[in-house]
Amino acid sequence: MIKSMGSSSGVAAAGLATDGPLQADAKMMEGGGAVVTPAAAGSLEDGPPATTTTANATVGASASAVAPAAAAADVGVPEAAAAALTNTATMTVNERRARESIATNPYDVEAWTALCNEAQTKPIGEAAPVFEQFLATFPTAARYWRMYVDAQIAANDDEAVKQIFSRCLLHCLHVDLWRSYVRYMRKVNDSRGPEGRDEMRKAFEFMLSHIGFDITAGPVWLEYISFLKAAPALTPQEESQRMTAVRKAYQKAVLAPVHLVEQIWKEYENFENSVSRALAKGLLAEYQPKHFSARAVYRERKKYCERIDANMLAVPPTGSYKARQQCLAWKQLLTFEKGNPQRLDAVGLSKHVAFTYEQCLMYLYHYPDIWYDYATWHAQNGSPDSAAVVFQRALKALPDTAVLHYAYAEFEEARGGIKEAKGVYETLVSNDSTANALAYIQLMRFVRRTEGVDAARKVFFEARKAPACTYHVYVASANLELCIDKDPKVARNIFELGLKKYIHEPAYVLEYVDFLCRMNDDRNVRVLFERALSVLPPEESAEVWNRFLAFEQMYGDLVSMLKVEQRRKETLSQTGEDGSAVGESSLQQLIARYRFLDLWPCSTFDLDHITHQQVLLAMMNPQVRCSSFTPGPVLNSVPFAVVEKAPIAGGTGGSGVNIVRPDVSRMVLYDPRQGFALRPPPLPPGRPPGDTSLAIKTVEDAFKYLPSSVGSFLARLPAVTGPFPDPEVVMTVLLQTELQVVMDEGATQAVPTAASPSTLGDPSASSNKTQSGQSVPPRPPNFNSQPSLDAWNSSALNPRPARQPPTSKRKDPEKVEEEDMPTTQARPPPRDVFRLRQLQRARVGSSVQSGSTSGGSGAFSGERSGSSE
Repeated sequence: MIKSMGSSSGVAAAGLATDGPLQADAKMMEGGGAVVTPAAAGSLEDGPPATTTTANATVGASASAVAPAAAAADVGVPEAAAAALTNTATMTVNERRARESIATNPYDVEAWTALCNEAQTKPIGEAAPVFEQFLATFPTAARYWRMYVDAQIAANDDEAVKQIFSRCLLHCLHVDLWRSYVRYMRKVNDSRGPEGRDEMRKAFEFMLSHIGFDITAGPVWLEYISFLKAAPALTPQEESQRMTAVRKAYQKAVLAPVHLVEQIWKEYENFENSVSRALAKGLLAEYQPKHFSARAVYRERKKYCERIDANMLAVPPTGSYKARQQCLAWKQLLTFEKGNPQRLDAVGLSKHVAFTYEQCLMYLYHYPDIWYDYATWHAQNGSPDSAAVVFQRALKALPDTAVLHYAYAEFEEARGGIKEAKGVYETLVSNDSTANALAYIQLMRFVRRTEGVDAARKVFFEARKAPACTYHVYVASANLELCIDKDPKVARNIFELGLKKYIHEPAYVLEYVDFLCRMNDDRNVRVLFERALSVLPPEESAEVWNRFLAFEQMYGDLVSMLKVEQRRKETLSQTGEDGSAVGESSLQQLIARYRFLDLWPCSTFDLDHITHQQVLLAMMNPQVRCSSFTPGPVLNSVPFAVVEKAPIAGGTGGSGVNIVRPDVSRMVLYDPRQGFALRPPPLPPGRPPGDTSLAIKTVEDAFKYLPSSVGSFLARLPAVTGPFPDPEVVMTVLLQTELQVVMDEGATQAVPTAASPSTLGDPSASSNKTQSGQSVPPRPPNFNSQPSLDAWNSSALNPRPARQPPTSKRKDPEKVEEEDMPTTQARPPPRDVFRLRQLQRARVGSSVQSGSTSGGSGAFSGERSGSSE
C-alpha cells in the first residue's frame, strides 16, 4: 500500500507498485519535483525490503494526478502513440525499412536499435511513441528506459518522468538506470535545503537496498559515502551523527562483493584512522576478515559476470550459440549465488539470490525454465507467497506457454488453493492460443480430483463442443471412467460415441481395441477391427492390420491368423508401395509369429541378415519411402522402423510435422573388398574440370598425395584381412618401427621408396632408385591379402639405404651367421608383447658387447647388421 506523506511544502506521495520479489512501498514526492523515495525502506541497515504483494496504490489528496505504477510486463502503447506510429508520411528510408523488418519479426534487435537511434534525434513528442512501442516489446530493456527518461528529463516533463520511473525501476535492477534516478532526485532537491538532503539520503538508501548487491555498484557506494561526508554539521551532535552515518555506510560497503571494494576498504581505513586510531584498531580488526571474504567472493563472482552480455535484449529463445552461452552463464551465476559463498544468513542469502534472479530475468525474460526455477526456489525456501507472485508474473510475461500454467496450477493445488488452480485451468481453455485438447483433458482431471465425477463429465460435455476437441478427449474421459470410477459401461459408451466421429483415426481405433482387450471382449474386438478396416483407406490401415494380426496371434487359432495375414498382404499391396512392408519373406512372418517380447526364435546374425535384405529391397525400389521399412508385426523392434509423422503435443490428432529422412537409395552396405573411398585432390590452376587424370583410382594413387612421412609409415603396416586388423600383429610391426627414423626419412626424401615385391628379402634390393635413376613410390599395404610377417620386416621395405661400415673391421661371427640366413625371421615373431620386449633388450645387449650397432629398428627388423664384412 502506498502511503501519503505530508510536508510544509505540500508534499504528497505516490508510489511504485510491484508484483516482484523485490517489492517495496514507495513514495513519489511532489513538492519540489522529487520522485520515488521508499516510505517503508527505513534506514540502510534494514537491507532490501522483504517480499510483499502490492495490490493498490493510493495518492494523497494534495498530490497531482499521477498514474499508478504498472508492471514492466504490462507496458502498453497509448492510443496517441499507436496513432503516431501508423503515420508513415514523415518516416525516413531507414525508419521505413526498420518498421517493415519489425512487422515481419517483432523481435528484430537490429531494426529496433536503428529505430531508437532515429528517435533520439527527434523531439520528445515524436520519439515518445517509438520508445513506448519498443518498451512494450522489450519491457526489461533498462538501457532504453534510461534513454527514454533522460529525454523526458531534458524536456522538463516531471509528470512523464515520474510515470516512467514508477513503471521500470523495481523491475529493471540496472545500476545506470538507478543512477539516472538519483541524478534526477539531486536535481530537484538541491534547492530545498535540509528537506532536500533528507530526501536525497532516502533516495540513496532506497537505491542501495535494491542494487547494492550488483557487482558494478562500487561507484554508487562511493557516491553515497561522499554525499554523507558533505553533509553540513554545525554542532558536535550533528558531527557525531554524520560520522556514525559514514561509518555505517563504509562498514556495509566493504562487505559487498562489488567493483572498487579494495579502494573502499582503503578509504575506510583512512577514515577510521583520521577519527581515532585507538578505535580504528578494534574496528578494522573486526571487519578485516569479513572484508577479505568479500574480496575473495568478488574475484569468483567477477569470473561469472564477465561472461554475461549486459547489453543483450530480452528476446525469445532462438537456439543460437550466443543465446545458449548466455543462458548457461546466468545459470552458472545463479548456482554460484545459491551456494552462499559469503556465508550469509538465511535472510541475506535469500535477498542475494532473488536479486540475481531478477537481473537474470532482465535478459532471459522469455525463458520459461528461468521463471519456473525462480518460483520453485521460493517455494523450497519457505516463501510460497513469493512463489505465487513469480508464477503470476511469469503468466503475464509468457501467456502462451502452457507448461507454466500447469506448473502454477499444480503449485496452487498442492498448497490448497483450489480456486486459484481452477482459475488457471479456465484461463488455459479460454485462451485461443492454449485452448487445445490437452488443456481440456487436464481441466477434466483436475475437477475429477477436486469436485468429483459429475464435474468431470460436465467438462467433457463442454469439451466435445469446443473446436479444439480431438479424439484424445474421448480416450481420456473413458479412461477416467474405467480406472477412477470403475464403470466400464460408461467408458464403453464414451468410446462408441467417439467412434462415430473418429473411426477414420487409426490411433483412436487402437485405443478402443486396447480397452476391449482389457475387458476380455475378444468377439467385439474382431467386430471393431472389421468395422474400422472397412472404412480406413489402405494407405492408412497398415497399423490397424498389424494390430489385428498380433491380436489373432494372441487370441486366435492358426487358421484365423493365416487368413488375417493373407488379407493384410492383399490390402497393403493395393497401395502401390511394393516395398519391404508387403514383400516380407515367409521366414520373417514365421519369426513374427513365434517371437515373444524380447525372445526371438533366431540368432542375432539372422536378424541382421534379414534387416540388410530389407535395406537392399528398398534400395532396389526407389519409390519406397523410408517409412516402408516398418515391417509391421514382423520385425517391429528393428531400428529401421521410422514413424511417418510426429504428432504435435496438445494439437489436433490429424496434424503433424514432417520428418526429414535420409536418401536410402544412396546407402551402401559395408563390404571390406570395396577398399578406400577417397576423394580426388583439388584441380591445379588451369586444369579443366573434365580432366580426370588426377583422379584416384587405386590405393597406390592415394599414396602420391600423402605426406612423405605418412606414406613411409603406412608402407610399414601389415596387410588387413576383413574389417578389423589383428591388434597383436600391428603391435608387433609398430614395436619394430622407430617413428623418429620414419619422420627423418620423410623429411630428407621427397617420396619414400620401397622395393618391388620381387626383391623382398634381397639385401641388394635396398637401393632407393631404379636403374633409370627414378624414385620408386612406397608400396602400400595390400588389403586383399595377408603376406607373411617376415616380408614386412625385411629390409626391402625399409627405404633407408644400408650403411657402409669400414672394411677394416672383421665380421662378428654371430653377424656372419645371421647374414648367411635368407632372412632373420624365417618364422613369425612371438605374439606376446612382453616376450617381444625381452628379445629386443637381449638383442641390444649382444650388439653392444660385440662392438657393433644394429642397423635395423629392433630385434626383428630384418635388416642387416652394420658390421663390416
